[in-house]
Amino acid sequence: MKESRSSRSPWAFSAEIHEAFVSPVKAPVHGAINVPGSKSYTNRALIIAALAEGTSTLRGILRSDDSYWCLDALKRLGTKISINDEEVAIKGTGGRWPVKEAECFIGSAGTIARFLPGALAISQGGSWVVDGSQQLRDRPLSPLVDALHDLGAEIDYLSEQQGLPLQIKGTGLRGGEIEVPGNVSSQFLSGLLIASPLAEGTVKIRVVNGLVQPSYIGITVQLMRQFGAQIEHNEDYSEFHIEPGAYRAQDMTLEADASTACYFLALAALTQGEMVVKNVGYHSFQPDAQFIDVLELMGCAVEKTESFLKVIGPEKLKGGFTVDMKPMSDQALTIGALAPFANAPITVSNVAHIRKHESDRITVICQALQKLGIQVEEREDGFTIYPGEMQGAQLDPHDDHRNAMVFGLISTKVDGISILDPGCVSKTCPTFFDELKQLGVDVSFK
Repeated sequence: MKESRSSRSPWAFSAEIHEAFVSPVKAPVHGAINVPGSKSYTNRALIIAALAEGTSTLRGILRSDDSYWCLDALKRLGTKISINDEEVAIKGTGGRWPVKEAECFIGSAGTIARFLPGALAISQGGSWVVDGSQQLRDRPLSPLVDALHDLGAEIDYLSEQQGLPLQIKGTGLRGGEIEVPGNVSSQFLSGLLIASPLAEGTVKIRVVNGLVQPSYIGITVQLMRQFGAQIEHNEDYSEFHIEPGAYRAQDMTLEADASTACYFLALAALTQGEMVVKNVGYHSFQPDAQFIDVLELMGCAVEKTESFLKVIGPEKLKGGFTVDMKPMSDQALTIGALAPFANAPITVSNVAHIRKHESDRITVICQALQKLGIQVEEREDGFTIYPGEMQGAQLDPHDDHRNAMVFGLISTKVDGISILDPGCVSKTCPTFFDELKQLGVDVSFK
């Protein structure tokens, strides 16, 4: 078996850059920006379009490592794809993958690791290997694989761990009633949902042990319906009923990335500045669009509209509260960047699952803040951060894009911070440091 390769793609931030230095700003940061496309929408739409009948045109895709590896895998499976900047035309296969034997390397793209197995299993004929970076190999897959087995899939682990690499045979899915745990990742459920319309019979899914971030299931259901799937569910996304039927090609513009938007809104909060994100609206299915509510709780003046978000930072950020970040757990780390500058401690709770993301995010942010001189209390499901004076240090994001971006935010207020491996931002936002530069922040590399 081949050794796991790097997660970086040809769309990545320069591989020759090993360290980033972001200087503290000398004045409030003001700006109005458009953020790149949503990873959540991009990878779901790419997979569904490849499964559809006919040619789809998707505009506003995210150009990042994760989306590159998704497109690369689809091409290796024989899907005809043309890419023009942020627009992609995909000739759907109807689930009949033209290439019957292939190895698909998917970098560190957790969404693709959870979406592709079911999309391959529905095919009649073929055998494929799906593998990823060591980081992705360490992430769990057994809840998804177990559920696909129950639907008739033939999937084998190719290592002792119950994760990547996988060998998937195209034996079709027969349909039926299955259970899937929702407390580790909602992506397991999304992967099952995406494959289910192409099963031979009706699929009924029951979610057990609660559901992490149900808003992302809302995105999956929204896109499935736009491509013609017949799917019904109850109010809390704990039960689903999916009828067999083909996906139909669509022409659509995807949403911009609310998660990326949050870092720039937080930049205004940190620097007493003013920031408008022009292409993310408050009522998006993306849960991170509501992070602006937390910024408002911290004393920011905000505007929440259907088409844009605006934040004006206060003279002093407010603390003294506990916030359940489970609905938008990607922004738990952003609270970590803001909390040391607040007027009282802030506690983040109910995010134990982020220990199993690209890194153990709770431990990484706590250790980084302690290295900078901040008092932190780490718990299994979160942390409490106390305000304090900070000194510079070298910070390691552990190949995790979200850690690197929050380290960049902290650096706009603290002198002497260096960020190792800044290229890991390429997973979702290769232009992150360029955007900081365009907003007047001094950024250098070596």
